[in-house]
Amino acid sequence: MNQDVIITCALTGAGDTVRKSPHVPVTPEQIATSAVQAAEAGAAAVHIHVRDPETGAPSRDPRLYREVVERIKETGTDVVINLTAGMGGDLVIDPAEPLKYLPGTDLVGGLERLPHVEDLLPDICTLDCGSLNFGDGSNLYVSTPDMLRTGARRIQELGVRPELEIFDTGQLWFAKQLLAEGLLDDPTVFQLCMGIPWGAPADPGVLQSMVNMLPEGAQWASFALGRMQMPWVAQSMLLGGHVRVGLEDNLHLGKGVKATNAQLVERAVTIVEALGARVATPDEARLKLGLKPRG
Repeated sequence: MNQDVIITCALTGAGDTVRKSPHVPVTPEQIATSAVQAAEAGAAAVHIHVRDPETGAPSRDPRLYREVVERIKETGTDVVINLTAGMGGDLVIDPAEPLKYLPGTDLVGGLERLPHVEDLLPDICTLDCGSLNFGDGSNLYVSTPDMLRTGARRIQELGVRPELEIFDTGQLWFAKQLLAEGLLDDPTVFQLCMGIPWGAPADPGVLQSMVNMLPEGAQWASFALGRMQMPWVAQSMLLGGHVRVGLEDNLHLGKGVKATNAQLVERAVTIVEALGARVATPDEARLKLGLKPRG
């Protein structure tokens, strides 16, 4: 069991959740405020997407990322900044005409997913380690080996720590190949993403199998969607990992009760401490994950 647990709060994500809960932050000010509140509740790290302030749609605009990060830093809040670099991989096809792209497609190359990372040099950015059928219908997430090698090399050049987003065992296999090719530096940091249709199911046996595949010395966390989010806090730490909660993955504190990010972090803190472990501070998280000390 992990005795010193890093809690990451995934603040808003890119899913169609804005209309489902009034607590999902949309504007840079709302996202930054939610980040500060999550940190005050016990999160050592915040995982940040941005959205169009007018529509709530997911965005890759570097100016929005800059505003969020600057607003967090202006408060003096000590928290590890983890920016998504997974946007730009969405492909929606017409099943009758597969070469015809449908609305919702936002597909760019590996380097075009990184301008905000190059601009802001966050503590961490994500690297989604493979392609998959993303939910029902004809939605695909595309991240090819060539794209991943290009992205990993650039992230390494920038001196940013990649968090390797793993949605199935084949993606973990390929992440280890990136390590073997020298495109990742130790300690490697993995996020095992469970319950996303149609990736790895939120099954304890599957998680154990993935943990068994991790390279020696890896730091890792895991999360699961919806009502499995809080059970997965316990599941992950019991197998030796860190944890992630937040409105990107779950909107509820209980049946019929809409949550805030801070409330989800508070619940995770309660679970961690009830199991006899302690919640890591941001400085402790930086040390564990091989990050630079706070500037």
